[in-house]
Amino acid sequence: MKRMSRGRGLHRRLGLVRSARLVGLAIAAAFLLSGCGIAAQNGGVPPVEPTASPLPTVSGDVEMTRLQVAGALAAAQFQLVVPKLPFRPPESPRLTAAPRSVFQVVLPDDPTHGYIVIYDFIDTNMAALAGNEMAAYLGSGPGRIQFPPDSQHVLRQLGTTIIFYSWSAANSPGPEGGQIASALQTVGTGFAIPQ
Repeated sequence: MKRMSRGRGLHRRLGLVRSARLVGLAIAAAFLLSGCGIAAQNGGVPPVEPTASPLPTVSGDVEMTRLQVAGALAAAQFQLVVPKLPFRPPESPRLTAAPRSVFQVVLPDDPTHGYIVIYDFIDTNMAALAGNEMAAYLGSGPGRIQFPPDSQHVLRQLGTTIIFYSWSAANSPGPEGGQIASALQTVGTGFAIPQ
């Protein structure tokens, strides 16, 4: 009989030890999880929300420039839209770092061209500095090899914004590239690009 009672007692003690361990693990897990919640509220990684991506924010200056560009293009019988595909041209360092909005001229026979990029700067001096830097880049060896050899560029400043458009007659099926460039020459002031 003593053996049975010892066995039962040992079994009970083992059960209590296991229960205590499980309770200890549960408390530790709860503590760790609550710590994660506190950390997340104090600057941790924000939760991912299953919402649609917001549209890019366009500043008032970029919107004013877009309206000017759209008006100049409309006078030449072109329509300016937001492109369906992402686009980013080769850029000088200041343009690379600047906020930008990309638009596209509707070209039914050439849907992969006609991109116009409007860059946003904090003031007109910074925009002029960036425009001059981009003009120098386009005239340099590293800048030239980024575009087809016959590329023509339009680089304009309107207030705190820079407008950039590039086209190549050899890579365009029609004369629209040159007509777009001519329309854009009426917006803002231009930069001299070294030849």
